[in-house]
Amino acid sequence: MIKHIVAWKLKDHAAGNDKRTNAIQLKARLEALRGKVPGLVTIEVGLNFNPADDASDVVLYSEFTDRAALDGYLNHPDHLALVPFAKEVRLERRVVDYEVSS
Repeated sequence: MIKHIVAWKLKDHAAGNDKRTNAIQLKARLEALRGKVPGLVTIEVGLNFNPADDASDVVLYSEFTDRAALDGYLNHPDHLALVPFAKEVRLERRVVDYEVSS
């Protein structure tokens, strides 16, 4: 099992929207991948409510059957279609991928 976790800190304003609107849009776009990517077992997207300056605004938690499934997700056309939006609205992005043995 592969776990893929991404946290984004968003710009206050981007793509003609405020941070909250962009967070909601990013969440919806990511959740729309559910059921479309082979090997994607779990996808969960959360919006932060912690006001700390060092907190991220959006987090993605996902699980994949194996590394090939993660690679397939990263190159899936529906994922690639949301990447430009994510890049436009983000101030910072952090990612962690790790394998859990059974």
